[in-house]
Amino acid sequence: MAFIDEMKIYAEAGRGGDGVVRWRQEKFVPKGGPSGGDGGRGGDFYIMAVRDVHILSKYKAKKSFTASRGEDGGNKSLHGKNGEDFNLELPVGSIVTNLGTDETWQLSEPGQKFLILRGGYGGFGNEHFKSSTNTTPKESREGQEGERGDFKIELELFADIGLIGLPNAGKSSLLNTLTNAEAKVGDYAFTTLDPNLGDFYGYIIADIPGIIEGASEGKGLGVKFLRHIKRTKMLAHLVSFENLKSTSAAGMIKAYKEVRRELERYDKKLNLGDEGLSSKEEIIILTKTDVVEDSKILDKIVKEFKKVCKKVFVLSLFDDKMIKKFSDDVAKILKKNGK
Repeated sequence: MAFIDEMKIYAEAGRGGDGVVRWRQEKFVPKGGPSGGDGGRGGDFYIMAVRDVHILSKYKAKKSFTASRGEDGGNKSLHGKNGEDFNLELPVGSIVTNLGTDETWQLSEPGQKFLILRGGYGGFGNEHFKSSTNTTPKESREGQEGERGDFKIELELFADIGLIGLPNAGKSSLLNTLTNAEAKVGDYAFTTLDPNLGDFYGYIIADIPGIIEGASEGKGLGVKFLRHIKRTKMLAHLVSFENLKSTSAAGMIKAYKEVRRELERYDKKLNLGDEGLSSKEEIIILTKTDVVEDSKILDKIVKEFKKVCKKVFVLSLFDDKMIKKFSDDVAKILKKNGK
């Protein structure tokens, strides 16, 4: 199922039921009066947050939604039944904007619910117009139309750990190793075109597509995926040993700083300050260790990276013991920080 993180929809609350013209027809009441009931109110339109990051994909073929219409009034002054409310389920992290009014709602917790459109009132039946001077009213009113509008839905992922790094840093491979995400892996840049999610000891890991120089200005996959990191609690920055030049850490440090620079530019562009991407807690994961045979070089690189980040891990996806230790260490970090 394709991942969708933004879409536009048309939404409409229910129309109110019509009031009706009816008359009492009883055997011993020759001059029966009006008895037309009022129409029911149209259903309201709600948005509701659920823990299903892929639910927008279910709406790909249908982008128009309408709440139920109110029932028309009936005989013997019966009031029409109100229309059923419509609950549009959206992923936690969705931001919904009414394109006509610019009103915005943010769904940040499962079960959170907002009324965005009100159903129309039901019309009056002829009994409503009865008076001492009008004993046989033939007037009734139609129900009102429900509120309607066009809406934009944008998803900003909530995740405990966001995997970031240049293309081909090994993010999807690591996600697949730690979880059952089954993310697509390929030996070329931008294999991941959409964020992938996996469960890690009850925590959510998001594989954020590769960030390149200029991403904050829209280059490569651009800012489309930078926004997903905004609500991620901790960043795991992957740097591949494939960036190693000779025995110097310079190439790898350059790759690391390139991504950090784009995060800082994005923060500045949106004036995020201390809430920005570059301010999030970060761990560094040095990947693809199989290209280095000398353990002394590994130690040297780790030492250099610890100058920029205290939590540095060396990881080989072919070493089960290393993966187990890494998993335990990261789980402890998350637990300690209450994430």
